[in-house]
Amino acid sequence: MATAAFEEIAETFDFLEDWEERYRHVIELGKAMPALDDSFKVPALKVQGCASQVWLRPMIEGGKFDFQGDSDAMIVRGLIAVLHALYSGLPVAEVGKVDATAELGRLGLNEHLSGQRSNGVRAMVQRIHEEAANRL
Repeated sequence: MATAAFEEIAETFDFLEDWEERYRHVIELGKAMPALDDSFKVPALKVQGCASQVWLRPMIEGGKFDFQGDSDAMIVRGLIAVLHALYSGLPVAEVGKVDATAELGRLGLNEHLSGQRSNGVRAMVQRIHEEAANRL
């Protein structure tokens, strides 16, 4: 049920030979992502449960889910970009049906992220699902 943008990331990960290259690719995805305006870096948009500072700003346009996000850590910014690829453009009602653990597992992220980073990703996914559910 992944989006075309996420499938593209998965294909790139299949092509990359080792985790170091994949890690660099995640960071590059984060660098390519537009920065979140500082006016949105407020407590209401901050994701609790992340070791780094993370903000997610959900947006609904035409019944489709989207969000902007940012972090003070480059790898986390990259993880936000991966989650953006996974969820952006889905109908709001479909967001909660995405098995993020399985989809991210296809990338091998489960085995290569620290416990704190894994907890942070789970917190971001939970926040995305909650935000979408609140807009149904």
